[in-house]
Amino acid sequence: MNNTNKYQLTQFIKQQAQELGFAWCGIASAKFLEQEAVRLETFLNKEFQGDMKYLENHFEKRVDPAKLVEGAKSVISFAFNYFQEIDFENGQPKISRYALGEDYHVVLKDKLFQIVNGLEQKIGKFSVRCFVDSAPVLERKWATEAGFGWVGKNTMTINKQMGSYFFLCEIICDLELEYDAPFVKDYCGTCNKCVEACPTQAIHGDNTMDGSKCISYFTIELKKEIPAEFQKQWSDWIFGCDICQEVCPWNKFAKANNEEYFKPLMNWNEMKKNDWLDITNKIFDSQLKKSPMHRAGLKKIQQNIQAIKLK
Repeated sequence: MNNTNKYQLTQFIKQQAQELGFAWCGIASAKFLEQEAVRLETFLNKEFQGDMKYLENHFEKRVDPAKLVEGAKSVISFAFNYFQEIDFENGQPKISRYALGEDYHVVLKDKLFQIVNGLEQKIGKFSVRCFVDSAPVLERKWATEAGFGWVGKNTMTINKQMGSYFFLCEIICDLELEYDAPFVKDYCGTCNKCVEACPTQAIHGDNTMDGSKCISYFTIELKKEIPAEFQKQWSDWIFGCDICQEVCPWNKFAKANNEEYFKPLMNWNEMKKNDWLDITNKIFDSQLKKSPMHRAGLKKIQQNIQAIKLK
């Protein structure tokens, strides 16, 4: 492929991303992530994964895109804004903003497939896979490699102009494209607001997090009941948590997204504690079958409500 074709395909991908509603698209050269391999090994050795045993699997695939796509040359990263303005009353059951609308796994993968289909119409078949938080891909590192932003102290990828309320996803392929410069600066500085605000002290000051203490882990990933020593440590989050993002100064730039799929599926801020406890499985399945909450299940949500401080 000559340089003209590389340039044209790169522009086509970024134009398609913009038309499909992505806030950003960047491209990095596929390579073995040596430093991330060390970080991941340290994370696992400290057992920060908790009961998320799947993080222990496919170590090589997580740090080497060629293990995921044969002959991989490019990692195309995308960021999609999910921020929504929503006002919960103090002590009311809260859910993370990312879960207000439809399941992002489905919505964003469809958009990635549209881009791949467009490429195939131009150049024919090529080796490619699409990833939306559903495979062993270090998405935050690849977003940084492609120039989106830096990984903050809360381990979220932060963009100076737009904050951190973004879904990240990737296309890994064997096409050689024009590559963006990596983002190399860290603009968190001496700010420790996220570290100080975390009720369970999950966030460390060195850009790492003990995932086994994160509220999102307790309310989504943990299949068992929340351990007694962590119950009542927070007062409102029943699915996910946005505390470390809400206090981050960079999120003063966050703007509500316009994607219809991510508009709230229901009036979440009208749901009180007893409303959640009175819901039947039939109603939960019918109203929230397209929600990310559906994967956790009603029993888990109700267990979360009983384990924390709510009105």
